[in-house]
Amino acid sequence: MPRAADTTIHAVAERVGVSISTVSLAFNHPQRVNEATRQRILDAAGELGYQPARTPSARAKKGVSRIATFAPFSSYESYRRRLMGILEACSARGIEVSVFDHEAVVSSASPLLDSLPLRGDIDGIIVMGLPFSPSGAERILKWGAPVVTVDLLQDFFSQVLVDDEHGGYLAGRHLIERGHRRIGFLHERQRSSSYISAGMLRRDGVARALDEVGGNDAGYVLIDCEIPDGKVESAQKGLAGFLSGPKAPTAFFGNHDDLAAGVLAGLRELDAKAAEGIAVLGYDDGPLADALQLSTVRQPFEESGRVAAKLLFDLIESPGSARQTISLTPELVIRSSS
Repeated sequence: MPRAADTTIHAVAERVGVSISTVSLAFNHPQRVNEATRQRILDAAGELGYQPARTPSARAKKGVSRIATFAPFSSYESYRRRLMGILEACSARGIEVSVFDHEAVVSSASPLLDSLPLRGDIDGIIVMGLPFSPSGAERILKWGAPVVTVDLLQDFFSQVLVDDEHGGYLAGRHLIERGHRRIGFLHERQRSSSYISAGMLRRDGVARALDEVGGNDAGYVLIDCEIPDGKVESAQKGLAGFLSGPKAPTAFFGNHDDLAAGVLAGLRELDAKAAEGIAVLGYDDGPLADALQLSTVRQPFEESGRVAAKLLFDLIESPGSARQTISLTPELVIRSSS
């Protein structure tokens, strides 16, 4: 196989039978290229060992480093907070950051990343909450830039995780200690089962807490309460359905604070007797949770961004370093809602 440095965009274009502009679009604006054509370009680039060339400006600024970060920033406030930690760490070292937004994977039937719009002047990559396909991970590994993932359990790259299973366990134990036996888990609809989401791990943690006190045999039940679009207003409207029937939840645990906030709003629309004794707990601990006095599980968002950036710097400065996993611990925050 030719070395990456010897392979040009012309060779990839010739192999696939397309123009060099189409190859460029496949890497930099993949949404503008037919999926089948893009896949052929990526396959050929991988076979030939091609990587996008460094730009003239990058070659002129040899002392300046640039990293790229990818996440569903417009979908979740949590990733914007993680980004603040990344920017803080990079600013202290004079490192530029290119930020790329991506749709949330929970709403996608094909959520696994096959490629990233990478330029040749990128020295390292941070990917948050976006799972790779095996072939996509292999392409990034061949491309050569170090990668760190955040909020994503995977086997390819160094990673920074928050122990979401433990966070769910903390929530479950708290609600059990408050006397609750039927816990509703509020979550979005996950359209693909091809990856393990943070929400799945949080649910597993609650289930472990219930199992420890006897589970179903002892009357402790975990009830799935799906909010397809994950919006506050949808959780608010869905509450009446969740509370119908003789075995309705007496407590709700939201996969994130927005879902829990929607249930809190719905409870305020009920008469006092119907809402009496129902506990609500969220996950994240953003400004909304504090304003609503919502009990929640606090994630160290900014810290996870700083840790990921530091880990990436180490990988850039020490190529070939062993893959690392750093796990951060969430914290239960008890307020009036539970």
